[in-house]
Amino acid sequence: MIPDYSKYKSKKVEIDGIIFASKKEAKYYEIFKAKKMADEIKDFFMQVPFILVPVQKEQVTVFKNGKPITKEKVVEHAVTYVADFVVINHDESRDVYDVKGFPDQKWVIKRKLMRHVHGIVLQELK
Repeated sequence: MIPDYSKYKSKKVEIDGIIFASKKEAKYYEIFKAKKMADEIKDFFMQVPFILVPVQKEQVTVFKNGKPITKEKVVEHAVTYVADFVVINHDESRDVYDVKGFPDQKWVIKRKLMRHVHGIVLQELK
């Protein structure tokens, strides 16, 4: 059973066996699906992760049976952004879309990092 609402009070929707976070996201899925069927776009993907800041590790020495062993320890996990949709055009260029109801401060930072790290300008779908 699908929970009725997300943290932003958007209603979850199921289409083609896929559960979407909101009616808006489901609507854009249907739009991109129709564009692909009409051969207006080459393809599209959903929930595509991008690494914005890689995992950070440091060397640590631990002792096992009195012998030193050097290991890597994760000190900071990676920061990722998951795009709602990535559209592949016929010329192999790609457009990255995010469906937004309530842009928050995390969104602004991730949008800026996507441009800085990957050279990708996120397109906000409202």
